[in-house]
Amino acid sequence: MNIVELHPFVQNQIKYGISGTDILHGQLKLLMLEAEKEFEEAQRIEEENDYSDAMESMERKYWEGQLDALTYVYQFTYALAFAIDERAKARG
Repeated sequence: MNIVELHPFVQNQIKYGISGTDILHGQLKLLMLEAEKEFEEAQRIEEENDYSDAMESMERKYWEGQLDALTYVYQFTYALAFAIDERAKARG
């Protein structure tokens, strides 16, 4: 089993009581920004070479898929956080 070590910044967030969904939401946003930058760079390279290299197209598609997947999970964590908040409000 591969266990991910938590970055000290994330450990501090846990220490200060930040919810898991908020931490995940923030980390996903950072990953999305990185994936978006990589996607845009791959797209730029592909366009500069007149779409002539299949490997460049694969690189662009990879980052496009990464960004799509991260965006989906980001949106899910957002909805999840609101649902949990609504449940807490309903319980009083």
